[in-house]
Amino acid sequence: MRTLIALIACSIVAATASAADPGITPSTKNSVPKPIESIRPHSPAAASGGSGAGAASASASASASASAPAKSGAPVRARAMSEREREEQAEADLSAKIAARLAIMRANQAARVAQQAKAKKAAVAAAAVAAAPKVYSNHWSYEGESGPANWGRINPEWAKCSTGNRQSPIDIRDGMKVDLEQITFDYKPSSFNVTDNGHTVQVMVSGGNFITVGNRMYELMQFHFHRPSEERINGKGYEMVVHLVHKDAEGHLAVLALLLERGKPQPTIQTVWNNLPLEKFDTVSPSIVLDPMDLIPARRDYYTFMGSLTTPPCTEGVLWLVMKEPVQASPAQMALFSRLYPLNARPVQPASGRIVKESN
Repeated sequence: MRTLIALIACSIVAATASAADPGITPSTKNSVPKPIESIRPHSPAAASGGSGAGAASASASASASASAPAKSGAPVRARAMSEREREEQAEADLSAKIAARLAIMRANQAARVAQQAKAKKAAVAAAAVAAAPKVYSNHWSYEGESGPANWGRINPEWAKCSTGNRQSPIDIRDGMKVDLEQITFDYKPSSFNVTDNGHTVQVMVSGGNFITVGNRMYELMQFHFHRPSEERINGKGYEMVVHLVHKDAEGHLAVLALLLERGKPQPTIQTVWNNLPLEKFDTVSPSIVLDPMDLIPARRDYYTFMGSLTTPPCTEGVLWLVMKEPVQASPAQMALFSRLYPLNARPVQPASGRIVKESN
């Protein structure tokens, strides 16, 4: 019985082995089965004698099992590295912004410091200029940069030459004919000196010569010459003019204008020419006398208006008295002055609506 059971078991084992091993051919099915021990799994033969495909499969499975955790961990590490890079980039961007902002703040601060230094320097310079004594030119002429058009800019004290509205000379037109008070002359022979002052020939007369007009007395200070005449009468000019400058006790000025035309020699003018200095800015003081009354025409009608000096500083508030009748002087006398001063007349100034009165 035991023998029968053993044979059945061997048959079953052989059948199983035959089904598992493709290398067994039908011709070997009836061969004697190998002992059971030779096919046990823990035997050396089973470990080394299996098929190449089974060994490769087992090795692949082992390798897959070993590498599976590594593959699943790679995305995590990649995500972690990407996260760190973003944080580092954000920190770098923030640092760059902070550095740029600090640079702007430093630049602004440097600009403010520079501006303050510049303002301080300008203030110091302005203070130095303000503290320095004012030096203005006193040079003026009748032509060019120092001519009448620029007198008011050469020296601030001469501003009236540009800004005044009662400037002289004027073209005397549309005078209001009225009964003007006669000018009273109280001139007498007087000592004198003659100066060529670089602008004209000026005659200084000793004291005691007066005119009275409008109940006010003015003393003759000096007289001088212009070529051509500065004043015009209804648009007409004259070859020369003599201005006799007077001053009252309160310092008010009155200028008497004598228009010169060609004719017979004038004695007082000839006396002046006889005593001309040889050099400009020199003065001659003769031992003789002259009488200013010899200059005054027989007819005493005149124009009058308020005006100014016709040379810098162009002071206004001057009473002008222009005699209607011209005074004659010889062509030779006029030619002599023209050699010294061919042009020393200020151009006509705007009347600016001022009132002009004239004798009937």
